Amino acid sequence: MTTAAADPGLAREVDDILARGADGQRLSEQEAVLLLELAPFMALGRAADAVRRRRYPEGFATFLIDRNINYTNVCVTSCKFCAFYRPPRHEEGWTHDFDEIDRRVDEAATLGATQIMFQGGHNPTLGISWYEELFSHTKARHPEMALHSLGSSEIMHISSVSAIDVAEVIARLRDAGLDSLAGAGAEMLVERVRGIIAPLKESGQTWLDVMETAHGLGVESTATMMMGTVETLAERVEHMRMVRDLQDRTGGFRAFIHWSYQAEHNTLKGQSPSSFDYLRALAVARLFLDNVAHIQSSWLTTGKEVGQLGLHFGADDMGSVMLEENVVSSAGAKHRSNTAEIVELIRAADRVPAQRNTRYELLRTFEDRPWDGPVALTKGMARPDDAVSAADRSLPVVQVR
Repeated sequence: MTTAAADPGLAREVDDILARGADGQRLSEQEAVLLLELAPFMALGRAADAVRRRRYPEGFATFLIDRNINYTNVCVTSCKFCAFYRPPRHEEGWTHDFDEIDRRVDEAATLGATQIMFQGGHNPTLGISWYEELFSHTKARHPEMALHSLGSSEIMHISSVSAIDVAEVIARLRDAGLDSLAGAGAEMLVERVRGIIAPLKESGQTWLDVMETAHGLGVESTATMMMGTVETLAERVEHMRMVRDLQDRTGGFRAFIHWSYQAEHNTLKGQSPSSFDYLRALAVARLFLDNVAHIQSSWLTTGKEVGQLGLHFGADDMGSVMLEENVVSSAGAKHRSNTAEIVELIRAADRVPAQRNTRYELLRTFEDRPWDGPVALTKGMARPDDAVSAADRSLPVVQVR
């Protein structure tokens, strides 16, 4: 990577941008691109960490226990980066029945999960009634479980299949039990890139429009970005700018999560981005997205050690102890963890481990001492100490379909 060391004027400019960003001042797109291109690696991390420390002086690094239930792999979108989907009528296509979904939700509840993320392909046989029944059925069975599910792309698909507008889809799903929307389907919002990697998906602007409608209906969400396919550094920042602009209008994004493209078993091929590339983008996201409260370090696609390093590059959250995930795993993500390991990774990063819920409310914190179960509980627990401790010690990470 080119450095600014040979140009004193450029080096001073980069230092000034880092200082203003660390101080919480809003950065322009051009300034963010300059940081991605030229900022010294450690100085960039320190600036992002300064923002994190000012926002969260208590030193917590949070995580969630959830299960990502991919209810169908049948999809008509044919994204080039996806190794999970199968086209309609393919012999390897499947859609889970409610008995199977119940089994997975029940198991997640037993293992201490507080969130279910339903995500799946764009299956042309599944309309609004199926999703309403899925959410209302699951909420009746587990009213305590947050349903942080679907994304703009799935909402658009349901709208098309059911011939109803997006606002009605969201309102009906909200009334059936949907608590918040996932940032799924964003990938890269910039049209040049989107046209290459997912030409059959809705446009980036439509993705944002769906999120804006959801926020207006009281359904908050997260925002995501997949990095490392064919985009330029400027296009990464443009994606973040599109998220920031919408956040200025609605305030509905709870968190930003960027993840690394996984290059195996799909038609796009190429190479996954490096750990340094990922961490640089993470730090710039924390500096640039001044109106987004939480930045997540995505260990699932980068590995636990890089996820841990992300806590020093602006991230305040380690994502989830994911009891199940199939989509990025199909494309080559092989990383797994459990509660005890996530706690130790956070502790080793000199942060205070804390379990949160979907709304980023703390459920419990962990003392800085050898692992022997949860302590210093804050908000209400769903189970007694001994049950939580026993589950956490042996919490499995299952990889099933």
